[in-house]
Formats: sequence, C-alpha cells, structure tokens
Amino acid sequence: MIAGKVLLPPVKGVLTAKQMPEIDFQHINNLTDDTGMIQHALFSTPNRKEGYCIDDNARALLLSVWACKDKKNTTAIRVLPIYLSFIHYMQTEDGYFRNFMNYTKSIDEVRGSEDSFGRTMMALGYLINEGNPHLMVKTGIQIFAKAFPHVEQLVSPRAIANSIIGLCQFVKYNYPDDVKSRTISVLSDKLVAMYEQNNAKDWHWFESVLTYDNAILPLALLSAWEITQDENCLNIAFEALEFLESKTFHKEIFRPIGNLGWHTKDGPSAQFDQQGIDVMAMVLCYQQAYRNTRESKYLDRMYKTYQWFLGANDLGVALYDRSTGGCADGLHSKGINLNQGAESTLAYWISHVVVAAELAGLKKAW
Repeated sequence: MIAGKVLLPPVKGVLTAKQMPEIDFQHINNLTDDTGMIQHALFSTPNRKEGYCIDDNARALLLSVWACKDKKNTTAIRVLPIYLSFIHYMQTEDGYFRNFMNYTKSIDEVRGSEDSFGRTMMALGYLINEGNPHLMVKTGIQIFAKAFPHVEQLVSPRAIANSIIGLCQFVKYNYPDDVKSRTISVLSDKLVAMYEQNNAKDWHWFESVLTYDNAILPLALLSAWEITQDENCLNIAFEALEFLESKTFHKEIFRPIGNLGWHTKDGPSAQFDQQGIDVMAMVLCYQQAYRNTRESKYLDRMYKTYQWFLGANDLGVALYDRSTGGCADGLHSKGINLNQGAESTLAYWISHVVVAAELAGLKKAW
C-alpha cells in the first residue's frame, strides 16, 4: 500500500531547517518501556510478542546521546538511562553481549551476534565521548572496558567496522590512549585485507556481495584515519564509497541495495526491499567524509540520501510518518511496509539529527 505522495522533493545544495520535519519523538516514546525499546511494531503499535534486542537499544542509545544535546528534548533525556541500563543487563560476565530478550524478560541465548556486539561498542563509544551526565559516561566506560578484550577476535566486517568507530570515539575521549589506538590499527588492517582480497577491476568492495548497512565499512576507515593518519585507510575508504555511490545513486535519487537478492559481484542489483538502516549508514558516512575533507559535495550527497525517507525515492512515497513520528519498515516494489519498527524509526531519527547538526554548523559558519 502506498502511503502518499512525495512530501519533500529533492533539493540542490543546502537544505534548510524548514524543509525538515519538526522533532517528534512520540513513537520513540511509544516503543520504549521501563525495560528498553521494543524491537517491532504492528503498524504503530508496539509488538510486545517480539520483545527487545540490543541492536535497537544500542541505536536508541546513540540517538539519545545526540538528541540530549537539545535540552528541550525531554523524551531523549528520560529514555537514555533506560537504554544504557538494558545494555548493562545484557552484558555477560565474560564481557560479551546477549542480543534478544522476550517480553517476559527471559533470555535463551548465551551470546549475541558479532554484529550486535559491534553496534553496542559504537554506541558506547559515542556515549563516552559525547554523553552527559558524567555518571552515565562512567557506566559506559565500565561496560566498554569489560567488552574491549574481545574486539581483536572479531571476524564479521560490520562488527569490526562498528567497533572501530566506537574505539575512535573512546580515543577522542581519552587521547592518545595508545592501547586503543593500536587496536584501531589492528582492526583497520583486517578491513583493508578484506578489501584487497575482493577488490577487482569493476568491483571495489570488502566482500563479493553488497548486502546491508554497507556504508558502515568505508565509514569505519574514514574514522580510523582521524586517529591513525594511515593514508591507505583513507584512500580505500574513498574508493569504496565512490563504488558504493555508483551502485546506489540513479538519476540523483538514492536507491539502497535491496535485500531481495542483494548485489553479487557478477549479478544484478536488487532494487527492493530497501531498508532505512542503509540510508542511515550512508548519511553517517557522508558526514564523516565531509568532516575529513570539508568538500561540500559530501554534504550535498548526505542531503539527497536523507531525503529518501521523505519521498525522494524510487516510488516517490514518504516512509517517515508525520502523524506518529515513526518510520515505515521498508520500501517494496508496490509501496511501503506500514509497520513502524524500532530499526527503521531509529534509522530515520539518527539521520535527521545528523543532518540537522551539519545544518546548524553551516548556519554558525555563515
């Protein structure tokens, strides 16, 4: 079912605050109870049958850290300690994290996925470097320190990438931190090795297939460069980003790789189902590319990517719902998935606050 017409046409150059929706965390509040953020929704109603996951609570923590910088955002201030407490509870005695908890608060798994581990480390890193108040930062440091011994054993590309980003934030907080900086180099070398193994004439990527959350991989190397100043990381990051752009921008409209088949090296790229998490990763990657280079083209691409949520996509329909503050779970060939789960809603709001932060920075510069 198609939700409606384009709410925001693509714009050239710099967006203005008037072209973005007002901050509305009602659905964030709706999905959050005293335990944490519920991962799925039936339309806009929290689906308690699906319980909670650390993936979404980590993303929610990241959003809250940034949103709390606006002291008027009382929802973000209220829910941040809930997400941090959930992460603390899900950490095992050996420092790993469990991922899934059902609504009755029982947990069947011994350990969650590597990807969920990495996303949690990324969120904790931002809390530590940019968060407030200081006692919550201290809690984040304790959780991070307990998990840190495991990061060099990671093998999943996205787990490695997210952990690099979290470690970079930690080093910025505790500069120079030679131990963490060395670990960033070790993990970056793993990504570089993956890239060199898969890199070919017409395929400049870390794997033999483009799947989900793709831009997190070049983002990690862009972040690592800030700490290590390793030019190889920087060169590979921009080469990979340019390749990803060639596969996802069509007539200046952003089209994330669809999860109905992905995009293999020797095969076609799936157009649908498009997911908000891929848009969010691209927005974050462009933000870092701009901060590394100060080249305005990355801001322009960041704005275009963000507008996917608001109707600048293959179907010309909005995924962000102004009536609820939630975001549809995906873009299908015949319309949108009307369920407004945590992942998609968080992907929208994280993208929103990142774009808003860059706009605010430009306004001060003017």
